[in-house]
Amino acid sequence: MNTLIGYKKCSTCKNTEKLLKEIPMDYSYREIDKDLLSVDELKKIKEEAGIEINKLFNTSGKVYRDMNLKEKKNEMSDEEIYKLLSSNGMLVKRPILITDDGTFVGPQVKKYLVNLIENK
Repeated sequence: MNTLIGYKKCSTCKNTEKLLKEIPMDYSYREIDKDLLSVDELKKIKEEAGIEINKLFNTSGKVYRDMNLKEKKNEMSDEEIYKLLSSNGMLVKRPILITDDGTFVGPQVKKYLVNLIENK
């Protein structure tokens, strides 16, 4: 089953849902602010998406800016970063799409979906 992890008020997540309906692709929706990702889930997402740990941060979010994480994250261990990300869904980059084809984070999601639409 495909899973979209996002935030209902996020315009990028809303646009992703429109693309999923255009394909059409069945999926379940997990609200990142209400159903937090665990450390193990975050590790798996990072690994499957093939991204660096810092790409898991929602760098444009208010919480990220308020916590001054642009500077602080560089001094944190990977474990500290995973624990922090698992404590607040608003710190995590979105959307995240988990499919049989792979796991996609942020801009990777749109790229993957547009490619599917163009190749139908």
